[in-house]
Amino acid sequence: MDLIRIKNVRKQYKNGLVAIQDLSLKIEKGDFVFIIGSTGCGKSTLIKMLYREEKPTSGQILIGGIDVGKIWNRKVYKLRRKIGVVFQDFKLLNRMNVYENVAFALEIFGLPKSEIYTKVLKVLDLVGLKNRAKNYPNELSGGEQQRVAIARAIINEPKLLICDEPTGNLDSDTSMEIMKVLEEINKMGTTIIMVTHDKEIVEKMGKRVILLDAGRIVKDYEKGTFKNESV
Repeated sequence: MDLIRIKNVRKQYKNGLVAIQDLSLKIEKGDFVFIIGSTGCGKSTLIKMLYREEKPTSGQILIGGIDVGKIWNRKVYKLRRKIGVVFQDFKLLNRMNVYENVAFALEIFGLPKSEIYTKVLKVLDLVGLKNRAKNYPNELSGGEQQRVAIARAIINEPKLLICDEPTGNLDSDTSMEIMKVLEEINKMGTTIIMVTHDKEIVEKMGKRVILLDAGRIVKDYEKGTFKNESV
């Protein structure tokens, strides 16, 4: 069953730049999909439209049957409750420890402290950081900080997890540790879309791969068919 259906989407910015043109794509529930392509190909614009930081100029983006481009601005928060986002630069709050960084995503919804405590420890255990709950970001390695960011992104049990270059600041060994965490999350039923420049990771993971160029899909590789091509 489709979780995401993109129909003939075009995105043109006010300065005239066309970032996405006539793009159509279906992603099923539980999929793990990489989006790759050279700088400026439209990867970032595409995922920004998925979590509604940007709107398509024309066409439709349906997530769970909802046309995200038509959601009123004041209602966007409801969509984002169902979507987790992980960025390259972690975006952790340095004044908060690991537990507080993750719990913050639940506190804004007014959940009871006991429920927050249980959920946070469960998700920290999932990413292998239960024993680091009281540490602050500056006491963690880059890989540990990214795992905190992942924990925060999935604390609300989103149907969709969007990862924007999550391994971009990490070495190859740490990057693969992060990918193992993401694979475990995917096995639990969360759909994952990941933008990356790291073709080695893409090849090792053996997932579906979407190649973009000039805002268009130029190739859609089925699972296990991408072989570190010159793209």
